[in-house]
Amino acid sequence: HLGLLLLAEAVLCAATTRFQDVLSHGRTSPITSYKKLQGWSSDQNTWNKKLYPFWEEGDPRWKDCWKGGRVTAKLDTDSPALVGSNVTFVVTLQLPKCQKEDIDGNIIYERNCTQDHLASQEQQVYVYNWTEWIDNCGWENCTSNHSHNVFPDGRPFPHYPGWRRRNFVYVFHTFGQYYQTIGRSSAKFSVNTANITLGKHVMAVSIYRRGHSAYVPIARASAIYVVTDKIPILVSMFQKHDRNISDSIFIKDSPIRFDVKIHDPSYYLNNSAISYKWNFGDGSGLFVASSSTTSHTYTLQGNFTLNLTVQAIIPVPCRPVTPTAPLPTSAVATRASSNSDSSTTVESMEDNPDGGCHIYRNGYYRTGISVVEGILEVNIIQMTSIQMTESQAENSLVDFVVTCQGSLPTDVCTVVSDPTCQVSKSVVCDPIIVTDECLLTIRRAFEEPGTYCINITLGDDTSQALASALISVNGGSSSGTTEGVFIFLGLLAVFAAIGAFVLYKRYKQYKPIERSAGQAENQEGLTAYFNDFKAIFFPRSTERNPLLKSKPGIV
Repeated sequence: HLGLLLLAEAVLCAATTRFQDVLSHGRTSPITSYKKLQGWSSDQNTWNKKLYPFWEEGDPRWKDCWKGGRVTAKLDTDSPALVGSNVTFVVTLQLPKCQKEDIDGNIIYERNCTQDHLASQEQQVYVYNWTEWIDNCGWENCTSNHSHNVFPDGRPFPHYPGWRRRNFVYVFHTFGQYYQTIGRSSAKFSVNTANITLGKHVMAVSIYRRGHSAYVPIARASAIYVVTDKIPILVSMFQKHDRNISDSIFIKDSPIRFDVKIHDPSYYLNNSAISYKWNFGDGSGLFVASSSTTSHTYTLQGNFTLNLTVQAIIPVPCRPVTPTAPLPTSAVATRASSNSDSSTTVESMEDNPDGGCHIYRNGYYRTGISVVEGILEVNIIQMTSIQMTESQAENSLVDFVVTCQGSLPTDVCTVVSDPTCQVSKSVVCDPIIVTDECLLTIRRAFEEPGTYCINITLGDDTSQALASALISVNGGSSSGTTEGVFIFLGLLAVFAAIGAFVLYKRYKQYKPIERSAGQAENQEGLTAYFNDFKAIFFPRSTERNPLLKSKPGIV
C-alpha cells in the first residue's frame, strides 16, 4: 500500500505544471534556495494551465493568438543597479500595423491607416471589444474568484480603480520567483535588489490577453539585468579645441572638463555623502572634490592614466544593540574590581566617526589619455580687398592673413554667414601645407557686396581652432560712378575743413599773451604755438582695429 501511495504521488507531481516549467522558456536551472523578494512568490507553485494554457515555441496556435498579425513584446530595464537600490522594468506590446489601444483598453483599427474599408468607415471598428464582453457578463460573474479575474496561481485580481479596463496579464520571472500583475498594452514595475545576488540575471515575462473562456498567450520577452556592489559611473570629457572627443587625445596647455554621471535612476544615493578622488597621472597628486564636475590642464605631452574613485557613504537604519554572552563569575568579579564603570554589552553595528550608521559603496573609472601640442589659437591679423579690372569684376576677392599658435595646421575651412553669424551662405575647405611658421593668406570670393560674418577654422588630425570677423565687401570693379562718388566726397571733406577753420579763427576769443623778458620763455611760447598748429592740421590717429596686429609675410 505504501508503494502504491508513493507511486500515485509521483504521478500527480509529474502531471502538475509549475511556474518554473512555464516561465523558464526552456532554461533548466537546479532548485536552489533563494532569498525572498518582497511581493514575489516561489516558482514551485502550481500553474493553472486550463485557464492559462502554455504553448511551446513553434506551436501553430501562436499564429491565431491575435487578429491581424503577431504581437511582439519589448522588455527594457534601467540596469545596472547598485545592490540595495531598485531596478525597474518596462514591457511594451508592439501591436500589428494599424492597431492601437483606446482609452477604455480595447484594441481598435486606426482610421485611414490602410486601404481596408473597415478601417476607413466613420464607425469605429474593433479588433477586440473587451468592454462589451465585461458589460455582458454581469458584475457578479466578472468579480467572482472562480471566473476570469484570477491570476495563474488562483489569486484574485486587485480591485484598484480602472482594473476592469486592464485586459492583459503580465507574469514576470527571475531568481526562482515570479510576480504577476494586470495592465494595458504596457506595464512597469520595480524590484528591490537587496536580496538579489551580485552578477547577471535574466528577467522573463509572459503576456496573456483576455479571452472568452480562457486567457490566450500572445507574447514572451526577456532581458538581462546586472546587480553590482560598485557604483555605476560614466565620465565624459570636453576640451575647447579638441577635434574628436572620443579618441582620448587632448591638447597640451588647454583645460579639460570632466563630468561624472552616477547611474542611480531610483535615487538610492540621494541622501549619501559622495566624494570624488582624482589622480590625473601626470604627477600633480591626488585631488579630492565634492562636485561631480572638475577640470585639469596637462602641461606636458605624453600618455597618462586617469584614475577616479567615487565613494558614497550611505545612511542605513542602525541595527539593534545586542548583549554579549555572559562572562564567567570569576572574570566578572575580576573586571568589576578593576573597573567598576565597565559594561558587558557591545553595539553590533557599523559606525562612522560621528556615530551614525552607514555603509560604504565605491565606483571606479580608469582610462588612458594622450596629450599632444595641438592648435591653441587662430588670429585674423589683416584683411585686404583685391583690386580687379572690369573684365574680372564678377566677384569681389578678399585676402585674409591668418596666424595660429601651437602645432601646424593641415586644413582650413571658411564659413561665410550673414551679419548675425547664424545663417550660413557658403562653406569652403581646402588642405594646406605649412612647413615652418603658421602664417598664411586665404583668398575668398564674394558674389555680392554687403556685410558678412567670416569664420576661419584651422585644424590638424587632433585639434582645431576658430577665428571670426565681420567684413564689409564693396563691388568687384571701380566703375565711373563709384569714382565720381569718391571724388565728390573728397571735395566735400576739403570744403568742410576750410569752413571749420574760418569759423574757428573768426569766433575764437582773443587773449593777449604777456611778454616775458627771458629768451627761454619766448622759446616755450613758440613751441606751444607750433604744437597747436600741428594738432589742427595733423590730428592724432584714433583708429583701433584689433585685426591689424602686425605686418605678416604672405605664404
